[in-house]
Amino acid sequence: QVQLVESGGGSVQAGGSLRLSCVASGGTFSPSIMGWFRQAPGKEREFGAAITWRGGNPYYADSVKGRFTISRDSAKNTVYLQMNSLKPEDTAVYYCAGQVRSSYPLYRQSDYDYWGQGTQVTVSS
Repeated sequence: QVQLVESGGGSVQAGGSLRLSCVASGGTFSPSIMGWFRQAPGKEREFGAAITWRGGNPYYADSVKGRFTISRDSAKNTVYLQMNSLKPEDTAVYYCAGQVRSSYPLYRQSDYDYWGQGTQVTVSS
């Protein structure tokens, strides 16, 4: 069974940066899409970014476009989320997720087969 483990979360001041990592282990890891989602306190989990595993094509939610960069290292079974110009509203638990099929739209959470446990990101003003 594939397991996803996120790391890199923490506390940062507004305007700062963090880099999240998500490593896959166990089973046969062969996703089509890897994504990052986030859930702020009292809110529903929402889509942040996704990347096609083979071509490395990125997709972003409008709320993070221009500030966040998703990338992957297929040799390491790892997906990254570089977060720059962080804002207090970026405070959330960040989850990585993977889907075997290439299902669109990419923000549809039910299409993702694997989920990590999440890592907390806190941005103070």
